[in-house]
Amino acid sequence: MLFARTSATFMLSIAGSLGLLLGVNTVLAQDNAAKPAAAKEQTLEPPLSDTRLTVHTLLREDIFSGYLEGDMKRLARGEKNLDILMEKRPGQKANLLAWKASLAMFRATQANEKHNDVECKKKYQEAMDLFSQAGKLTSGNDGVGPIMGGSYVVFLSRLPQEYGATGWKQAYECYQGIWKQQSSIIQVLPVHLKGELLAGLALTATRTGHDKEAAEFIDKMVTLLHDTPYETAAKKLKADPKSAAIDSVSCVSCHDAGRLAPKLAVLDKK
Repeated sequence: MLFARTSATFMLSIAGSLGLLLGVNTVLAQDNAAKPAAAKEQTLEPPLSDTRLTVHTLLREDIFSGYLEGDMKRLARGEKNLDILMEKRPGQKANLLAWKASLAMFRATQANEKHNDVECKKKYQEAMDLFSQAGKLTSGNDGVGPIMGGSYVVFLSRLPQEYGATGWKQAYECYQGIWKQQSSIIQVLPVHLKGELLAGLALTATRTGHDKEAAEFIDKMVTLLHDTPYETAAKKLKADPKSAAIDSVSCVSCHDAGRLAPKLAVLDKK
């Protein structure tokens, strides 16, 4: 898997949002009422011709509305826009294929929950093929690792157990790739991005049997995220790892920087 070097905020906004998006990418269960309502708030039609905006900013909120809120109308708009962007932004093919893979994995979870084993297997394999295609491209791929890792982490608990071992291994490797690039600047990242990264690292390490690493990342959460919901969550997990619902993770804070409306507002002021 290739991890193009890019800004910490940009990469982690993908990874963190990808995790919060499905209610499963960080650490410790939170009440559903505490989940951010960011996905509901975007009513703006994504301006697909505005090249100042990344494909991630243009797609993410519609897709997350489907993942988080079950808003299939918004999800359909996201899928339609994704196909349009495949034509408009050929240089972003790798990133767009990764988003297609994430959507296919979501469809696999839907099929699994309806006990449609054939469709689940078909969609999961489609996701694997698309991630494989995305991983082979050497440009326009800055979001491939975060999207892949976040999708595995978010959806694996809703898929057949047979996919677990390989999936968690892939997720672990994706988060390790992000950590390799961003560990040196972890202290200066915004709380949300810092918390999402460390929580994702702790979760994937736990699920792959890297218990020592998981403990180290949980300690970092306690140290670097003092007086935040992440510190509280990390302390609960540290006190009793067995009882903490680590597979029922959800984002415990939120950030606006990567969302469409705030991003446009900033760009329009320039």
